[in-house]
Amino acid sequence: MTRPAPIPAALLPAASARIPGRIRFSDCDPAGIAFFGAWFTLANAAIEDFFELTLQLDFHHIHGPRRTGTGFVHAEADWFAPGRMGDHVVFTPLVTRIGGASYATTLHAHKGETELVRFRFVNATTDLDTARPKPIPEDLRAALARYAAACESLTP
Repeated sequence: MTRPAPIPAALLPAASARIPGRIRFSDCDPAGIAFFGAWFTLANAAIEDFFELTLQLDFHHIHGPRRTGTGFVHAEADWFAPGRMGDHVVFTPLVTRIGGASYATTLHAHKGETELVRFRFVNATTDLDTARPKPIPEDLRAALARYAAACESLTP
């Protein structure tokens, strides 16, 4: 496996969302460095904010009243530099694939121009009552497609 190289924030698509985050005391080990599990919590919070701020969809409504899950079925990360307690970070999501009942994203986390972490997620849409896959809801599919087109981020 080839390790990816960090990408400066300025090289990400100009149209991509920039979701602010902050590394808190509870995210850190005794050395004050954000530990790997906390990064996944921070990433999920950024995705929830991305739904609301960029896709204009209520993440909680989709999961609550609409009973549609968008959980990770695959998650991986590459760490390039430590994040420390008090750091302000910016998460930049890119939609890389939209399928029938799943979609893939890459989520970059930067402090300034320095990429700290890069996540790759596959999210499956499921019926939360039956725990079975279901097609991506049309409003979510359309929002993901609009965003991916603006960012030119879909991979062939």
